[in-house]
Amino acid sequence: QVQLVESGGGLVQAGGSLRLSCATSGSTFSIVQYGWYRQAPGNQRELVATINIGGTTDYADSVKGRFTISRENAKNTVYLQMDSLKPEDTAVYYCQAQRWGGYVSWGQGTQVTVSS
Repeated sequence: QVQLVESGGGLVQAGGSLRLSCATSGSTFSIVQYGWYRQAPGNQRELVATINIGGTTDYADSVKGRFTISRENAKNTVYLQMDSLKPEDTAVYYCQAQRWGGYVSWGQGTQVTVSS
């Protein structure tokens, strides 16, 4: 089992920045990939960014060049640095961990609101 707790969401003006954190605990040794997802009202949950155990990252086209995913292994924490935020980035952001065997764990989500 892996537990994930997101933090760092809030209200920011367009053009501003936020850094989300995802603290993980439990069987963190079994995690092969972390991901950040988001879900806006009325929309499906969508992938924002991923980082695997080798450090390879991938981003949705909509956030490339603005968002950066990173991890701090010593703290079992994954971050999402969000710069040049736009109103369309408003959503609940979720952290996900994929483990060996295909098991997936989710955090509870953190609200990000970008005002125009």
